[in-house]
Amino acid sequence: MSLWGLLLKPLGWAGLLVGFASFGLYALLQTVCGVWFRTQNLKKRYNAQWALVTGSSSGIGKSIAKKLATQGLNVVLVALQDDLLDSTFEELSAAFPAVEFRKVGANLGQPGYMAAIASATADIDVQIVFANAGYILSGFFYTRTAEQIRANIECNALSAVHITHHFLKRMMDSNLKGCFVYTSSASAVLPSPFAVSYASTKAFLSMFAISLAPEVKWLGIDVLAVHPSPVASRFYDASAKIGMMEAFKKLAVGPDDLPDIIFASVGRTIWKDVGGVAWGFRLLEKTIDLNVLFTLAAPIMHLMPDFQQQLRAEQERARTAS
Repeated sequence: MSLWGLLLKPLGWAGLLVGFASFGLYALLQTVCGVWFRTQNLKKRYNAQWALVTGSSSGIGKSIAKKLATQGLNVVLVALQDDLLDSTFEELSAAFPAVEFRKVGANLGQPGYMAAIASATADIDVQIVFANAGYILSGFFYTRTAEQIRANIECNALSAVHITHHFLKRMMDSNLKGCFVYTSSASAVLPSPFAVSYASTKAFLSMFAISLAPEVKWLGIDVLAVHPSPVASRFYDASAKIGMMEAFKKLAVGPDDLPDIIFASVGRTIWKDVGGVAWGFRLLEKTIDLNVLFTLAAPIMHLMPDFQQQLRAEQERARTAS
């Protein structure tokens, strides 16, 4: 064995041990937040009256809105203006007659949504914000138009930034406590071919959260980014079929399983991984250098079944279009 080999071998083992040790500490923190700490009443924690949830007409957002309402919080529902938002608004209003709901029909991927949100909340103090809206663009990145990609980035990432800036400033001006919770993804910690803009925006959202948290914690404002494993919702309805994604969908949990875990984590951690897929991704990220992993994987990625499947689908679309 060469001198370099003799030097690198113990370093490699040391790196592996450090990776497992860091994962152990991480797992302990996650377990403490998920088991020892029980769900919290956010209304009492922040002495709040109003919360706002984006993407609240279905899935995780709707489950969060229901949980907030059970705690006596009034809720602003922000989602695409369609029949689903209307039916959710009517359903929740009937189920919680003592709680006030407001609905804001807005496309968070297109300009103009902040004016609508600001107008609908001008007379209330929103202290609890769940930036939950997001969707996936799957398939080859180059097959999407620039406008489709821009809208995806706007909805998944920039809308959360604009909404946070607006309500954080109002909270600080009024000396109010509160929290900002972001629905990120397990894919935030690993590269995701065939979902390039989705993984990138979720990575941004998680880094945004953990960077913002130290600035506002001393003010009594908490920040949390949640990395859920797959959730059984409408999220996958419009996505292209990807083998790996289909496999993960089989492990999906219901959206109603998440609010208690999320509420238990607010103010107690900044990143919260939920479910086996998220934990598995985190373990991989902590034990294998991602640059090495994907530098080795990139040259052979075109041989993988998912790549071939996407390539055939794109070739078929091209033939149909011609």
